[in-house]
Amino acid sequence: MDNYAIADNFALLSKLMDIHGENSFKAKSFASAAFTIEKLPAQLKDTPPDQIFKIKGIGESTGKAILEMLEKQQFALLDHYIEVTPPGILEIMKIKGLGPKKIATIWKELEVESMGELLYACNENRLLLLKGFGQKTQENVKQNIEFYLSNKHRFLYAEVEKIGKDLEKQLQTLFAPAPVSLTGAFRRNAVIIDEIEVLIAASTNNIQEQLSLLPGFHLEASNDTHLVWTNEEKVKVITHSCMQAAFYSQLFLTTGSAAFIDKFNANGGHTAIEGAASEEEIFSKADMDYILPCLREGIHEIEQARSRQLPQLIQPEDIKGIIHSHSQWSDGLNTLEEMATAARKQGFEYLVISDHSRSAFYANGLNVERVLAQQSQIDELNTKMAPFKIFKSIEADILNDGNLDYPDEILATFDMVIASVHSTLKMTEEKAMARLLKAIENPYTTILGHMTGRLLLSRNGYPVDHKKIIDACAANNVVIELNAHPRRLDIDWTWLHYAIEKNVLISIDPDAHSVEGFHDTYYGTLAAQKGGITKANNLSSFSVDMLNTFLSERKKQKNLIS
Repeated sequence: MDNYAIADNFALLSKLMDIHGENSFKAKSFASAAFTIEKLPAQLKDTPPDQIFKIKGIGESTGKAILEMLEKQQFALLDHYIEVTPPGILEIMKIKGLGPKKIATIWKELEVESMGELLYACNENRLLLLKGFGQKTQENVKQNIEFYLSNKHRFLYAEVEKIGKDLEKQLQTLFAPAPVSLTGAFRRNAVIIDEIEVLIAASTNNIQEQLSLLPGFHLEASNDTHLVWTNEEKVKVITHSCMQAAFYSQLFLTTGSAAFIDKFNANGGHTAIEGAASEEEIFSKADMDYILPCLREGIHEIEQARSRQLPQLIQPEDIKGIIHSHSQWSDGLNTLEEMATAARKQGFEYLVISDHSRSAFYANGLNVERVLAQQSQIDELNTKMAPFKIFKSIEADILNDGNLDYPDEILATFDMVIASVHSTLKMTEEKAMARLLKAIENPYTTILGHMTGRLLLSRNGYPVDHKKIIDACAANNVVIELNAHPRRLDIDWTWLHYAIEKNVLISIDPDAHSVEGFHDTYYGTLAAQKGGITKANNLSSFSVDMLNTFLSERKKQKNLIS
């Protein structure tokens, strides 16, 4: 059991104790322990038991609970509270905007014990009868429930990538020598996956017979051409059946989005599909270059393929440095030197350290004195680690009025500034646009971080006019981040075509809070590919010398060099 799992258990226990009206001091002690454990640089499973009790913030009871989880892989006290809590209440805890005290009130006073009952209560205005609930709170709860329900049983690509690829290998072995391939949105590397689709050159009856023998597979629906299954991970799996001679034509038809297939057919391509021996043959007969599955969305790719102008898509190995990362100076798990050493070991040429700014008190943001202290450490490490370079950066909060979080004399000390919104996320489009545009126009803003603040499947981003934002970045020579964290992937890939058209650089950045977070550049690259990004369009594909030149020239352009 790793630190995150232990911290999650303590956080859940704290909330359940509050819901059940237990001693608030004890509940807070578990919440405090969760916060402490999440920030620990070393794994508790690798820490000697007697040393666990010496960690600041770990008391006698929490220490014993940690040992219980490590030794027995269970937590009896938490299990007890889960057992005495209705399952529906545990699900309601996933709704944003409802803390333990409000959930307890809803449960005890309205006798609501399920998500459906709570939504009904909102529609009947019953929450308004409760102390501490107003019209705005009720409306927010209703909207959050509807958002949660609409995204239930949907997954991030990163969450199901291994499941899908392992399933493909398993079925290829099971049905050999018949061809088997992933298809649909999964094959297109969609950001959100509703189901994993697999095409199998076998009869529906044969597929049903074989998959019924697999552990954890349950048949939900069927027709003559496909079967719908759920597996033990609760992921929907659709198996498409076809004759072997029709495999590649069906792979083509099931892979492309509806818009892509319609556009392909409208351009006379339908005559090239039937009886094809490969997908390459289909595109060749249609007189166009081969279009990679990730691009088959029906945007510009067919015209580009016909005119032989498809982009040479960026690859994970094209990322030359880590831009946007956090260390123990703010809310990262690793020290600055550990982050830099890991980046160098993984073959990157540089690390852009961009800890949080001073307004992010919740993330141990850097005040002015700590900024200067960190920059002094960077100078020492750069001397020690050359030619590897650590760039001095900051993730500066965009304040409510659009200003950045430091005066100009401090902003001038950074090699680059990533400007991001982290607070007051519920904004009208007018407010959001005014705030972002002012930040973009700040001469010290190098990169606009996670443009909309969205968290996929958890939180809608604030409303923005993407075209106006991209236009402003073009006018002010500001790079737009493609935040590569699988839960963000923000800017959305569908707007990358317009950014390319406006010659706006993208930066695929992992927003890494640990050395393990560097891997997220992979998911950012997959999203960037869907938007047609090449390595020339991406700032983090610049070599260290290219990045030095880019930053120097940009500062000259902005008259930021005295």
